[in-house]
Amino acid sequence: MKTQGHVIRSVEPESIAAELGLEPGDVLLSVDGREMKDVFDYRFFTKNEEIVLLVRKEDGEEWELEIEKDEDEDLGIEFESGLMDDYRSCSNHCIFCFIDQNPRGMRETLYFKDDDARLSFLQGNYVTLTNMRNEDIDRIIAYRLQPINISVHTTNPELRVKMLRNRFAGQVLERIRRLYEADITMNGQIVLCRGINDGDELRRTIRDLSAFIPCMQSVSVVPVGLTRFREGLYPLEPFTGEDAREVLAIIHEEQERCMAAHGTHFIHAGDEWYILAGQPIPPAESYDGYCQLENGVGMMRLLTDEFLEALEEAEDREGLTGKCTIVVGMAAADLYRDLMGRLVEKFPGIEAVVAPIRNDFFGERITVSGLLTGQDLIAQLTGRDLGAGILITSDMLRSGEDVFLDDLTVADVERGLGKPVVVYRRNGEELLRAILDTIAGVI
Repeated sequence: MKTQGHVIRSVEPESIAAELGLEPGDVLLSVDGREMKDVFDYRFFTKNEEIVLLVRKEDGEEWELEIEKDEDEDLGIEFESGLMDDYRSCSNHCIFCFIDQNPRGMRETLYFKDDDARLSFLQGNYVTLTNMRNEDIDRIIAYRLQPINISVHTTNPELRVKMLRNRFAGQVLERIRRLYEADITMNGQIVLCRGINDGDELRRTIRDLSAFIPCMQSVSVVPVGLTRFREGLYPLEPFTGEDAREVLAIIHEEQERCMAAHGTHFIHAGDEWYILAGQPIPPAESYDGYCQLENGVGMMRLLTDEFLEALEEAEDREGLTGKCTIVVGMAAADLYRDLMGRLVEKFPGIEAVVAPIRNDFFGERITVSGLLTGQDLIAQLTGRDLGAGILITSDMLRSGEDVFLDDLTVADVERGLGKPVVVYRRNGEELLRAILDTIAGVI
């Protein structure tokens, strides 16, 4: 065959591919005689119980492999390109784009704007649908690729064209309707900009999208992130506490309507709204199973409940004394202080100091932990008594690596502060374990 195929990057041990003798560097040429255009094709055509792979080994020999397996059983292959194709860059010029607000001199990948539905399926990324052709929608429907996560922002066609600065952006409802009629599961996202898509426009968007329940299973509302690098960009203003209370009033009103009509809260406010409004985070049952955690919706409620449950079940560590420092963004500081107060009630010998870090790198309006940098940690913690070590959440780092957004590594921060850095996943039970183990010297 003349196709170049797709180079295998890794093979999972004890997988079907490993048993067949496939190795990194081998090239997948076809599945059942079909060339694989991208990961959509691969996932669809390898889910069958009987398939035939054509693979070219590194020495040029071609193997035809007949495979019998359980339906949907994975072969255990990772390719050099996760999409098995080039990434599709964004064709929008959104007035609120965070990437446009990045400073110069960061790593190149941080300036790439993706808008690829395949990443929505694989990684949960949100896409605007402006980059999609009718045949792309056809393939999503034919292959049953779901859920698809959609950055909606507004359902007003003229306003969406203005916000995304893309003349095709006003077609979003038609495309969502096609997915809805094909019974494709979706989630939505609204980045709210003060005075633009809030107020009556927000209410209109929520009501338009709620017509697609249950296929549109949830929609999150998050405030626009504004860094200090906005020179020459569209003028946007930060939300005030009063603004946040007005946003929450609309969301809570629409939650009641959706619950009465559909049995789901459907529309969810990011945790930042409650912090800015000075209102308590809602109880767990308000979050419909935490379907929008990656957008910061319910994250603080879940962390609190997990931590307190783990604390209640924790075994007594008699005589355990010591100190550690927990690094957080400004937004989460009060929550963490409350949790550490509960910790000390059970373990009076422990001092878990909460260290909120001001985001000097992106600007003080950015208050979430996930956008903190190594250089800000070093600058603001130097000279402080940090105890046995510093705890940070894994979402401060590049996925699967130990690198901050400013390219400093965990090791760089450890050298800069002279203390070990303990990385924990944002989970209440893991947070408690990390604190106790750090002070006990286990980590």
